[in-house]
Amino acid sequence: QVQLVESGGGLVQAGGSLRLSCVASGRPFSTYAVGWFRQAPGKEREFVAAISRNWSGYRSYTADSVKGRFTISRDNAENIVYLQMNSLKPEDTAVYYCAAKFTTSQEVQYGRSWYSYWGQGTQVTVSS
Repeated sequence: QVQLVESGGGLVQAGGSLRLSCVASGRPFSTYAVGWFRQAPGKEREFVAAISRNWSGYRSYTADSVKGRFTISRDNAENIVYLQMNSLKPEDTAVYYCAAKFTTSQEVQYGRSWYSYWGQGTQVTVSS
């Protein structure tokens, strides 16, 4: 079992930046792939970014809608995964969730159903 807690959300003007954190407790976070998802009102939860465990290096992916603006990274020593969000747009407004899955490879996937554990989310609001 691993417990995930997101933080770092808030209200920011368009063009601004935020850094979200996903802190894990329980089993060693270094053995988990971690993803960030978001859900805007009335919309389905969508993939934002993901990073593998360290398995001869990391593999990471970002959605086309945030590529070049958002960066995912991890600090295994501190059991934290970050989502750095720059050049924020009003359409980035959503509740952001982190999710994790124990893996034994560099595998990481986009689909919500692949992940085993979820945090409660943190609200990000971008004003125009």
